[in-house]
Amino acid sequence: MIPRWPAPSRRRTPSGRRVAAVTAAALAAALVPPLTARAATPPAPPSDAKLAAEPARHDATREQFYFVLPDRFANGDTSNDRGGLTGSRLATGHDPTDKGFYQGGDLKGLTDRLDYVKGLGTTAIWLAPIFKNQPVQGTGKDASAGYHGYWITDFTQVDPHFGTNKDLKTLISKAHAKGMKVFFDVITNHTADVIDYEGGSHAYLSKGAFPYLTKDGRPFDDADHANGTKKFPAVGKDSFPYTPAVPAAKKNLKVPSWLNDPAMYHNRGDSTYAGENSTYGDFSGLDDLWTERPEVVSGMEKIYQRWVKDFGVDGFRVDTVKHVNMEFWTQWATALDEYAARQGRKDFFMFGEVYSADTSVNAPYVTQGRLDATLDFPFQDAARAYASQGGSAKKLAGVFGDDYKYTTDKANAYGQVTFLGNHDMGRIGSFLRQDNPKATDAEILRKDRLANELMFLSRGNPVVYYGDEQGFTGSGGDKDARQTMFASRVADYLDDEQIGTGRTHARDAYDTTAPLYRQIADLAKLRKDNPALTDGVQTERYAADGPGVYAFTRTDARTGAEYVVAFNNADDARTATFATGSAKTTYRGIHGTGATVTSGADRKVTVTVPAASAVVLKAAGTLDKPAAKPSLTLTAPAAGATGTVGLGADVTGGQLNRVVFAAQVGNGPWRVLGTADHAPYKVTHTLDRTVPAGRVDDDRLVAQGGAGRDGPVEGVGDLV
Repeated sequence: MIPRWPAPSRRRTPSGRRVAAVTAAALAAALVPPLTARAATPPAPPSDAKLAAEPARHDATREQFYFVLPDRFANGDTSNDRGGLTGSRLATGHDPTDKGFYQGGDLKGLTDRLDYVKGLGTTAIWLAPIFKNQPVQGTGKDASAGYHGYWITDFTQVDPHFGTNKDLKTLISKAHAKGMKVFFDVITNHTADVIDYEGGSHAYLSKGAFPYLTKDGRPFDDADHANGTKKFPAVGKDSFPYTPAVPAAKKNLKVPSWLNDPAMYHNRGDSTYAGENSTYGDFSGLDDLWTERPEVVSGMEKIYQRWVKDFGVDGFRVDTVKHVNMEFWTQWATALDEYAARQGRKDFFMFGEVYSADTSVNAPYVTQGRLDATLDFPFQDAARAYASQGGSAKKLAGVFGDDYKYTTDKANAYGQVTFLGNHDMGRIGSFLRQDNPKATDAEILRKDRLANELMFLSRGNPVVYYGDEQGFTGSGGDKDARQTMFASRVADYLDDEQIGTGRTHARDAYDTTAPLYRQIADLAKLRKDNPALTDGVQTERYAADGPGVYAFTRTDARTGAEYVVAFNNADDARTATFATGSAKTTYRGIHGTGATVTSGADRKVTVTVPAASAVVLKAAGTLDKPAAKPSLTLTAPAAGATGTVGLGADVTGGQLNRVVFAAQVGNGPWRVLGTADHAPYKVTHTLDRTVPAGRVDDDRLVAQGGAGRDGPVEGVGDLV
């Protein structure tokens, strides 16, 4: 999400009631019959083998993203600096002395620098929006250019400031040849600011006071039609709280042409980003699409399906997700998933920007909205508190403790996209300076390294925001966090300090020997050489109450290889004792230390971590085999429960278990709800209607044969 104006298969999640099947792995499957008496014979539950075969991870849980604004990265073709436009900067949008205007970077420049990007260990490039924008918006001192890409007028072509559609195809082809995916940043919430309102007022007008009217003047609630199952009423020019007005010169500005119809927009005035107007109001004055309308849903599906088909893009980062109604996401994401699969892109991955540090706000866009992940703002907030502000790791442990909230039949928290700062809020380097104003350059560098270690060694897909690897800082967010990698003429940027170097922004910054560049490349290699550090099961082990040690283990479920990962944000070395997965096992340092430690009979180790550092130790053997066969106790929501409820399973007899949850509503089909591969073994489920009271037809919960690492297992549990 960017302030756009210069101013402050996949199936829909089943709506049903009872847990009916669980697979506990080592691997094992547990089946529970439906909870209510049946008038007719329901479909048979899925077999143990079918449940056991459910994947625990999306393919895109092993990525390392590099997020880049094309305008700010490299200028490979100076002839497109003005986007083919003539006149002043207010006409062309180009002014390399003003941080709010185009600087000259383009797709050719990025293509020329792919080896630099690859050298960091990057597996996926995330491009800020590259579609054609309104060159300039605002007037006077509030004038600014669309260099960031979020003021789209034409969704079918690359902005001429960045190059051509052919240039984009070349970039994608060459990135793929180097083993890097390409993700687009896409927008469905709004377009450029073209629509005004008659009378000149822009204050938000609520639905309660000013309901929408049908073409014949009857009030209606568009939310009643948002899920696409009911016909949307016909509307006319008098249906809206504001009468939209479009300048004659811009009546046909937008592409595709349906975007030029003012009836495709909410027309309610400016958003204040809270309550109803968060999804209905104009975001920073931009034209807010009426995403409850089926024409908008299908139109946005077609726009982005074309880019999947014709350009081979690997996935989308989706902008302003929480400012669009949930029903839109359920339909749009499902349609894009299915379309990509038909194009042979079954690994297509979409993650959304939900600008909130609350896991309960983020997770529904995965479980109900059917996105594969969200940008992990909760992680970012907790990581800053620990690495930069010297706080307790309890906050981090709490974020990871909520990972079960993201589990669906196609996703879980290991797909979350983690980051330390961005183009909106500001860079991690800026936060470090703000949080530690008296720190020396060496101390800031050490904290920056710690933040990178925290992001790269914990679960999720880490994002490097372009320039962070060169120590970029900045004085804040938005324009102050969007420096150029090439030599700058912006006075504000020339004043910025850079971490780990004496260089200023008056010089190019593509230094592959920069300390943070080298560290990130080394962390990428560490992850590649030790797959458990990329997508292995993360088990929380220790979090100091104040500054000090934070530790977890990462375990490869395929091999049983276990790693101890420990951090220390204190200014001196700290020691902690905590449990691991194996008894009497030696763990050897492979990162941050060369020491070895040995667990006792109680499986505990004592680890010392240097100041503002991280260590990784690898077990000499594999995880202990379970002492007993796994048994399960399944907890289901109470009769009458509604909304989002938790479903859980207590598993005994082993540590590295995997539980697959499936459910049936009445006599309907069975649906897999998700896979939990570490404690707590939980998923969430959204119930759309009251759960009736019922009875258990069979009082046994059976866990039986699976092809786990340690061979077939079997166990019995009870439903509670």
